Amino acid sequence: MMRLVASDIDGTILGHDGKISDRTIKAFQACRDAGVELVFVTGRPPRWLYPLQEQLGHSGIVICSNGAVVWDLETEQALSSCVLDAESVFEARRIIKSIRPDALFAVETLTGFQLEPGFIENETSELLAEFTPKPLDQTLTADDAVVKFLAITRKGTPDEFLAEVQPAVAHLVSTTHSAPRTAMLEMSVPGINKAVTLAKYAESLGIDAADVVAFGDMPNDIEMLRWAGHGYAMASGHPEAILAAGQQAPHFDDDGVAQVLEAKLTEQRV
Repeated sequence: MMRLVASDIDGTILGHDGKISDRTIKAFQACRDAGVELVFVTGRPPRWLYPLQEQLGHSGIVICSNGAVVWDLETEQALSSCVLDAESVFEARRIIKSIRPDALFAVETLTGFQLEPGFIENETSELLAEFTPKPLDQTLTADDAVVKFLAITRKGTPDEFLAEVQPAVAHLVSTTHSAPRTAMLEMSVPGINKAVTLAKYAESLGIDAADVVAFGDMPNDIEMLRWAGHGYAMASGHPEAILAAGQQAPHFDDDGVAQVLEAKLTEQRV
């Protein structure tokens, strides 16, 4: 029985062009019409959820920042959050710098985004029009509620960067990545990931893991894909996500999520 659909966004239902396909939109609407709960589970912060609102008309709950924030789109408020303290952020930064001296950093907080000079290579980026790069020790204070700490390097692959950093900072932060080509790490409170927060959300609805269908494509989806009774990694996804998931959805370019949902809805009608 499919009672809850939990889907990642980028690379799973949203392409590089910022679009969700018509077929995928129709599949999610069909789930709603059938009484299936929908929740989107993303590494994105609350300020980047506009594709869900504009293209899907979603106004419900979104689990953001890799599980650190549960966000209500209707009220535009955080229902819950798990935040890193500034001391842990600065210590993790120090350790990562000792491993990769060229690394640069940024933090997502409940109220905004702080980034160091050079974190974004494109100086004409729209992001820089809203946020002014400055060293974190000049902007981050003990009062800032950090929901995601980011580290980026221009050398090597995301997997190599993760393998070097993860064990060194495990006592301070939980580390993952979701960028296919950019060596950028995403860190949050130890023990927090998409699966942990999704499990609590499903429990609040009285829904068991066995009745959850989850979709994802990158290492930050691994725990969620393992937890869900029906975890589907995109055929176009990261090898480790594919390995972790119980099943595989067709390639993103083939509307893989829509194909799986259409088939499951047909099964439930029979």
